[in-house]
Amino acid sequence: MKKSITILLIAVLALSLFAGCAKTGDKTDENTPASADASPESGELQKIVVGATPVPHADILAAVKEILAKQGYDLEIVEFTDYVKPNMALFEGELDANYFQHKPHLDDFNINQKADMISLGEIHYEPLGIYPGKTKTIEDLKDGAQIAVPADTSNEARALLLLEAQGLIKLKEDAGLSATVNDIAENPKNLKIIEIEAAQLARSLQDVDIAVINGNYALQAGLNVSTDALAKEEKDSVSAATYTNIVAVRKGDENREDLKAFIAALQSDEIKKFIEEKYQGAVVPVF
Repeated sequence: MKKSITILLIAVLALSLFAGCAKTGDKTDENTPASADASPESGELQKIVVGATPVPHADILAAVKEILAKQGYDLEIVEFTDYVKPNMALFEGELDANYFQHKPHLDDFNINQKADMISLGEIHYEPLGIYPGKTKTIEDLKDGAQIAVPADTSNEARALLLLEAQGLIKLKEDAGLSATVNDIAENPKNLKIIEIEAAQLARSLQDVDIAVINGNYALQAGLNVSTDALAKEEKDSVSAATYTNIVAVRKGDENREDLKAFIAALQSDEIKKFIEEKYQGAVVPVF
């Protein structure tokens, strides 16, 4: 009897030691990159955290997520509803990348925050559009009419250039892509330019005569620049070439294998087709 109990105890001890060794062997060293064990076969996916505004960026990333999963990566999409927090989150290391902005906006952030974030690649541009509010056509704008434009520096300049292209105002010759309301040289109809946070522009339509709205916020409000706008940026315009939406990363991360896989998936033929079919000209791929 004692001999049987002794044999049983030895067997239990051996099994415990074996399980302990197996657990230790399966544990990833804290200094080992997560990508080392990431593969579709192992079922362990390496996480890539990317910040984005909801439409169209997060929607496009949802399609990219499926592509990356087959390559061993789990794309986590963190949504933001403004143009400030996504860059702060990336700057502070909470994100691996963000996808919501154009290069001039990123440049402004870098200057203001003394940061050095960079573009990993260009993806698309969203034509800025002039949308009707209380006044239904540009020709019907009366003296003193109110026009809402984005309040952030780069998009305000873009809006003013679009208004100038419609003959509504004339900017100082040297204003260019940094134009503000202070750079309006001629305003024959005494239009009142009201600066409003970009995310609130669509909601302001009922209170102003017309509004210049960013493509993503127009889409969120159910507006399509190709069918609903009174005028829009053309694909061969300076603005279209300048304000292409990019993927931003921290300087030094551009050679990370996971981010290389991410940008390759985002710039794939599959995603290009997805953008063209889903947005019908409201979002234009540039790759």
